[in-house]
Amino acid sequence: MHVYAQEKRKESKLAETGRVVVQALLIALVIRTLLFQPFNIPSGSMKATLLVGDYLFVSQYSYGYSRYSLPFSLPLFSGRIFGSEPKRGDVAVFRLPRDTSMDYIKRVIGLPGDRIQMIGGLLHINGVPVKRESIGDFLDDESGHSIRRWRETLPNGVSYETLDLQDNGSLDDTEEYVVPPGHYFMMGDNRDNSLDSRVPSAVGYVPFENFIGKAQIIFFSIGDGEPAWHIWSWPRSGRWSRLFTLVR
Repeated sequence: MHVYAQEKRKESKLAETGRVVVQALLIALVIRTLLFQPFNIPSGSMKATLLVGDYLFVSQYSYGYSRYSLPFSLPLFSGRIFGSEPKRGDVAVFRLPRDTSMDYIKRVIGLPGDRIQMIGGLLHINGVPVKRESIGDFLDDESGHSIRRWRETLPNGVSYETLDLQDNGSLDDTEEYVVPPGHYFMMGDNRDNSLDSRVPSAVGYVPFENFIGKAQIIFFSIGDGEPAWHIWSWPRSGRWSRLFTLVR
């Protein structure tokens, strides 16, 4: 009888543990689907705003929800629900239109109906050059090179930094792009090293449905090509000054 009681207690503890684990997984799933999702930056296309090795939270609720907000992109519905349109200047994560298994992060530059063009490395929106002023060079911690840096201000007042690696780059002079209804024109802040909407065959215009969320805050950052799980490298490679930096 005593052994039987012990076995029942063990079963009860296992069941309780199982319930706690399931509840924790469900809470994590809800947070990941409805509120925030973590992302890391694998490339330098958004320098100097975002660096390789930055880890950030993206708010799922900012633009509402589409099938791409769900785990495994389950096709439970089409379009968006509780949709709120991206604003010019937002840094947003989206699914690549030609390959929806891939996540990209860029800045919203063109809204539906806008005319976008690069002329001599200067961004033009609806025929008007965007305000741009030179600021101090950016020191690239990967290459060790100094890169020309500009502060660009969009028509709605959003201001951010862009990098200019070279004169007469392949994307410094483009055709005029007219953004279709329900789509957005996305660009990287590292203008000469970003595969974005300026390359129609690779990215092109991004449908509203493909948006996942808005980049909000950097919660961790590590350099020197180290993965975040290399805890022993944190004292040497961690970029502690970037922690809890808001993404602008």
